[in-house]
Parts: sequence; structure tokens; C-alpha cells
Amino acid sequence: MPELPEVEVVRRGVAEHVVGRVIESVAISHPRAVRNHLEGAADLAARLTGLKVESAERRGKFLWLTFDEPDTALVVHLGMSGQMLVQAADAPVEKHAHIRASLNDGTQLRFVDQRTFGGWALAPLVEVDGTLVPEPVAHIARDPLDPRFDAESVVARMRAKQVDIKRLLLDQNVISGIGNIYADESLWRAKLHSLRIASGLSRPALRGLIADAGAVMAEALAAGGTSFDALYVNVNGQSGYFERSLAVYGREDEPCRRCGAPIRREKFMNRSSYSCPRCQPKPRLR
Repeated sequence: MPELPEVEVVRRGVAEHVVGRVIESVAISHPRAVRNHLEGAADLAARLTGLKVESAERRGKFLWLTFDEPDTALVVHLGMSGQMLVQAADAPVEKHAHIRASLNDGTQLRFVDQRTFGGWALAPLVEVDGTLVPEPVAHIARDPLDPRFDAESVVARMRAKQVDIKRLLLDQNVISGIGNIYADESLWRAKLHSLRIASGLSRPALRGLIADAGAVMAEALAAGGTSFDALYVNVNGQSGYFERSLAVYGREDEPCRRCGAPIRREKFMNRSSYSCPRCQPKPRLR
């Protein structure tokens, strides 16, 4: 699943190539791509036609566009394989291009989604903590790269939880933008095992972990995100290369970049956790 850096790469590309353009028409070829827009494909296409894109916004892993029509947002869920590509109108249409929005500069914004878990939906904007966000995003916490992110309040919430620390890193209601990849990378930097209980960690330890999460995602963003296959690309179809800098994720049995011990992989919430057995010792059984 794309995480904060990958979604931010897409947001920046959309901001550069789409903001200021007018949507002249919308073609939708797969119903699943608009399944969260309850009024249906025809309604979505009709309401988008003629709108001018004013901004591309993001909170955590959530991306949306705003328009010159007040209080209206297009929420874009990338799912597991969604791509937002900007192409010339006469460029060959990708096999899984389920939505094509034609813009007034002769380009198209295409939503390409091989696995069809993502999609587009229109939603009203609501004010949450002084910021306008789409209604489906209202419950999502701020992320570490948000200028208004309050680390101390997140530390306080974490210390009140008798929960494994990795579960909290993945809880988008507590801190957003972090998925499995960057949770493992942040915990490795902080020298914490994923099963450490949040309430048992000191405030300085939690502050350090949150700072590490912000740092690793900022570095990933600078590298264009993490691309394990051709599905994770920017609006020009280019892959990110942060995978080369990953310390633990996906590196089972390879040497730890800090101490040389072989990286271990363990089961965690129907997925995998990667850590260093020496730098991140397991906590004692509760």
C-alpha cells in the first residue's frame, strides 16, 4: 500500500500539472473506480465537467483535489495499485485506465488501477481543527510532515495506550501516513521492537520515535518514495528509489546496516515485521 511519501509524490505531481486546469470531460470505464461515489459514474462525470482545479491536498495517505466550486472535493483513494498519470490526450490508453479526465491544456489526468481497490468520489469539505478536509477524511489524524502536527499530544495519546507500539504507528486516528514499511524503518531507527507496549515507553523515547518517523518519510519523499514494482509511480510514470535505502523492511537475513546481525522477519497482524534482533530486542512475555 502506498504510504505518506508515495502519496505526497503524487500530490506534488498533480499540483504541478493539473492545478489551474479546467476539466472539459470525464470518461469512466469501470464501475469499481467510482463505487464510493454513491450517485454513480454519470453523476461524478457531470459534476466534475467544467470545474477548475484549485489545489491538490493530502493528509496522511489521503489525497484530494479542490475546485472553484466551494465546499467540493474529489477524494482519490490509491488503494493497492492506483496511479494518477498525466498524459497527452492522444497517448495510448493504459489497459487499466478506468477514469480519464480531459483538461483544457490538451492533457488527461488518468486514474489507472490494476487491482481496482482504489477510486474517485466527490465529498463535501468540513472544518476539523481549523483545516478544511473532505468529510471521509475528517477522522484522520495529522501526519508528522503537517506543519500543524502536535507531537506532544500524540505522545500523550500513545502513553495512555496498553497497545503494541507498532499498532499505534499504523493507527491513522492517532498519527497518519505511516504504513508497514515506514513503521518498521522508524522502529529500527529508534531501536524499539514492534511489540513494546506504548504505555511502558518514556516520553523522550516516544518523541524520538515520532521524530524518526518524520525523518524517514522525509528522506523517502526526497527519493521519490519506495517502489517495489511498477505499480508505484509518480504522475509521469517514474518509480521512486528509496527501496535502496531501506534498513530493515524486506531485508530478511541480510545484515543490519548498524550492527551486522541478520534481519529477522516475524508475523504481525496478517503481515510481516522486519527488525534487527540485536538492535531491537524482543520485550519479555507479558
